[in-house]
Amino acid sequence: MSGIDQRAALERLIRERREDYAGLSRLLGRNPAYIQQFIKRGSPRKLDADDVHVLARYFGVSEAELGGRDAAASGPGARFVQVARLDVAASAGPGALVEGEEAVSPIAFDEGWLRQLCGARSGDLSFIRVQGDSMAPTLADGDDILVDRSDRAERLRDGIYVLRREDSLMVKRLAPSPAGRLVTIKSDNPAYPEWRDCDLATVEILGRVVWAGRRLR
Repeated sequence: MSGIDQRAALERLIRERREDYAGLSRLLGRNPAYIQQFIKRGSPRKLDADDVHVLARYFGVSEAELGGRDAAASGPGARFVQVARLDVAASAGPGALVEGEEAVSPIAFDEGWLRQLCGARSGDLSFIRVQGDSMAPTLADGDDILVDRSDRAERLRDGIYVLRREDSLMVKRLAPSPAGRLVTIKSDNPAYPEWRDCDLATVEILGRVVWAGRRLR
């Protein structure tokens, strides 16, 4: 991907997600004008690999989509890592009480594919099961969801998260308020209510949902 294509891809993501140049520059540890200068003036000509890694993880896209390195191709030489599958369900309904998080048989993934997906270490990922229909049609009852436990309140942004509130484990869409430490907890199913302006101190965010799989019926 050329420098021009990389700028266009990043600008499209910024526009779609309603991000701002200065905020992304700070995310990279750069001066506030860094991203704007890259997109509008072509300086630098291309983002370095570390910046691409951080931005891809933030937006939840592959590094290749932002001009980064491709994941290693699967095959005899591919390296596989195991992701823990926990014997718990995150409620997409009224809320499921959780007494323990016992690991069951893990699932093996190509390391390069995981790196493209979210950039997290395999030890920070785990699979859990969705219970209920409040996140339909995005998530269905019985879906397996991959949760990045390293992506929590410190980097909170619009997205689907697993959280614990009042001793209930649930999967919901979160929309943080720009005004302060408040968050709206939403369900994708319009039949369910949403909780507006919840104090983040009352919500334990356990991780961001980065992938979902289901059995076809």
